[in-house]
Amino acid sequence: MKERIKCLIIGSGPAGYTAAIYTSRAGLNPVVYEGIQPGGQLTITTEIENFPGYPHGVTGSEMMDQLKAQAMRFGAEVRFGIVTKSDLGVYPFLITVDDSIEIEADSVIIATGATARYLGLPSEEAFKGQGVSACATCDGFFYRGKDVAVVGGGDTACEEALYLAGLCNKVYMIVRRNVLRASQAMQDRVKTTPNIEVLWGCNTREVLGDMSGVTGVRVVHSSGVERDVPIHGFFLAIGHHPNSEVFAPWVKTNEEGYITTEGKSSKTNVTGVFAAGDVQDPNYRQAITAAGSGCMAGIDAERFLSELNSQKQ
Repeated sequence: MKERIKCLIIGSGPAGYTAAIYTSRAGLNPVVYEGIQPGGQLTITTEIENFPGYPHGVTGSEMMDQLKAQAMRFGAEVRFGIVTKSDLGVYPFLITVDDSIEIEADSVIIATGATARYLGLPSEEAFKGQGVSACATCDGFFYRGKDVAVVGGGDTACEEALYLAGLCNKVYMIVRRNVLRASQAMQDRVKTTPNIEVLWGCNTREVLGDMSGVTGVRVVHSSGVERDVPIHGFFLAIGHHPNSEVFAPWVKTNEEGYITTEGKSSKTNVTGVFAAGDVQDPNYRQAITAAGSGCMAGIDAERFLSELNSQKQ
């Protein structure tokens, strides 16, 4: 027998938990499925200093634990599980969790986030949160006055490098080709920024470090020559992958897979289905913007269900 849920929230980062806070306070009895990474990407972030209300900073795990506790305090039910199948073409919506649990949902909030693309190096994995980052805006402050490296040659990489150049002593851009893929305007800004050095035709061989964290990066030039560059921060800027595949047959996405929402709302093209956080945000990808969109999704879902209920009466 299928379980019937009034408001199903898929994902448990700042967007998912904030949506849960709003919908639980509205009496919707939301159920949150945490997904493959409970708490989202912030759980692998050591220190967060740019989220309002934390003057002395907070760890990502601590913040997510607090958001979870707040949602549960108002009645949200949080479960571990991964959505493996969806049918948003029927109503109530049909969601399958872990290939075995079937749920009928009157409303759905998708907050599954986006996963940063990494190089796949064991040394890169070893130093995640200890010098390896995929967000300069989030972590650049910790490398003020130090030397860092940015991997990538597109607009995002240039933006990250320029942001870091305003904080750091030296920024190396590791670019595997001999040209940047970024727009001409971004290329010009990079080339005229004195503390950015582009390492052309280079690939990362290994991230170097010790107990204190990242201490350098080993790059190999297309000629085969290797070089060790001393740095303290290693930033990936080779893109993000929105976790939208299981919903893609039903909701509109852009060419990169980010879910498209209507205007200044969380509404998708499917009435009763809403999207919040990084799964629909290719631009900002910040905890505070994710939380804000989670608030929007919670309010939008409450209004949808209220209108639906009024029509039935």
